[in-house]
Amino acid sequence: MDTDALWRMLSSVNLPLFVSVSAFLLALVSLGLISGARRRNQDQVANLREKCDTLWRELDDIRVAQFNRPGIAGGAGTSSPFEEASYHTEMQAYSKIWPQVWQLYERLGTFLRAVEAGEAAGELRLESRNAALEARNLLNRNRPFCSQPVDELVTRFIDAEIKAHLSACQYLDLLKDASSASSSHDRRVLQDKCHSLHEGEARDLMNQLTALIRQRSIRSA
Repeated sequence: MDTDALWRMLSSVNLPLFVSVSAFLLALVSLGLISGARRRNQDQVANLREKCDTLWRELDDIRVAQFNRPGIAGGAGTSSPFEEASYHTEMQAYSKIWPQVWQLYERLGTFLRAVEAGEAAGELRLESRNAALEARNLLNRNRPFCSQPVDELVTRFIDAEIKAHLSACQYLDLLKDASSASSSHDRRVLQDKCHSLHEGEARDLMNQLTALIRQRSIRSA
């Protein structure tokens, strides 16, 4: 086609209308991508929740079994009273720490998804912060009764979630400063950091913690 004819055809199009339609289509594509990412995150959280519920049921079963058989738990008379008391104390510590660890992961995930979707997140921001503080306090109070590997995993998990929370807060602050030339790039960096910390590092630590607590909870006869 002749270049001049093509230019005249494009010039005859209402430019504001063309821009509006383009922006509308771009918004639809963005909403579709956000919706797909949210569904994937929900599926991942559901899978992790199922694993956590399974571990929690196993801990409950172990406590019931120990209660019903107080004299033979963990071995046919081979454990000393001190070992039995130490085991029960350790399990009690995990029964306090684990629910708070899971609550921190779930509440922070809800906060991060609200931030990514551009929804109001003030209350969720406070809830996830309080969940992190409570998890830290519970760990500090029960640290003497935890095994060292569990202590290290929980500490690393809480640190990763706190870093993800701070990155999300920085992202919200940058949204208020849209006039900055580098703000768009900085927001993308912070978004990637939040995903890497919460969906990557923290999720992996949660899975390791689940396996380790299960290993230490179930003792062969």
